[in-house]
Amino acid sequence: MLSYVLKRMLLILPVALGVSVVCFLLVHLSPGDPLTAILPTDASAETQAEMRKLYGFDQPLPVQFVLWLGRVLTGDLGTSIATGRPVAFEVGRAVVNSVILAAAATLIGFFFGSLFGFVAGYFRNSWIDKLASFLAVIGVSVPHYWLGMVLVIIFSVQLNLLPATGGGPNGSSDARSLDWDYLRFLILPAVTMSVIPMGIIARTLRALVAEILSQEFVQGLTAKGLLDRGVFAHVVKNAAPTAFAVMGLQLGYLLGGSILIETVFAWPGTGFLLNTAIFQRDLPLLQGTILVLAMFFVVLNLVVDVAQAAVDPRVKRS
Repeated sequence: MLSYVLKRMLLILPVALGVSVVCFLLVHLSPGDPLTAILPTDASAETQAEMRKLYGFDQPLPVQFVLWLGRVLTGDLGTSIATGRPVAFEVGRAVVNSVILAAAATLIGFFFGSLFGFVAGYFRNSWIDKLASFLAVIGVSVPHYWLGMVLVIIFSVQLNLLPATGGGPNGSSDARSLDWDYLRFLILPAVTMSVIPMGIIARTLRALVAEILSQEFVQGLTAKGLLDRGVFAHVVKNAAPTAFAVMGLQLGYLLGGSILIETVFAWPGTGFLLNTAIFQRDLPLLQGTILVLAMFFVVLNLVVDVAQAAVDPRVKRS
């Protein structure tokens, strides 16, 4: 087990380097100079040259990458062009809010997705299977930003039960409190984000449970007189590693792909921060946010692999 963990940790190094290269180059693909977003139209050539030198935009791309990577390794992600604050501060505050939202959405999606998937697979080809599969397909197919707007119309505008936007009362950007005044802002975006992982987990587990039930060891357990509850426990044990792996990947996808949901609900997370950085052409903030999210996804994959190896003896033997 230890050798497996060490091997996986060593594989992170080239992956992390490749991710950093991609993150650096992606933000340079768009045309134009990011300094044009903050410089006045009548700025002198000397002012423009001074600003480009300050942010390192006067150097060739390879030199910019080496300088940028050196600062990143020391924890310096640069300074936001729009706000003038450190990128690490902006991203750190937004990451915490995104983790809270993604974790809540993943727990909701994992609970209902596992419930629908196990029940549909265990009672396959029945009306329960058809109903659960239908709900899973709906969850994957419905655009989540559209669903978010529908939920806002129903629960915020018409029923006036839950707030429509923000991370806390009075426009607060701190979504870390467990008070009801803060949690009520989390409900609608978390439910909206949970729909897609719920459908993916349900469909994956439905197919997996149906396959496990057709294997010979299940038939042997049934032939020995084991009750349905005991057979179901063995099925859950064999399907658990895949369920955890899918849940971990969905958590990573939610962290990186929540820009639309966070924009719809004005949730102060990384998605909302990315949207702001794109429209303001804030290159350092955009680079730092993408890099942090990518590194988080890489580390999350490592955690999922290790957790899967801990619960699945077949991975240990391989």
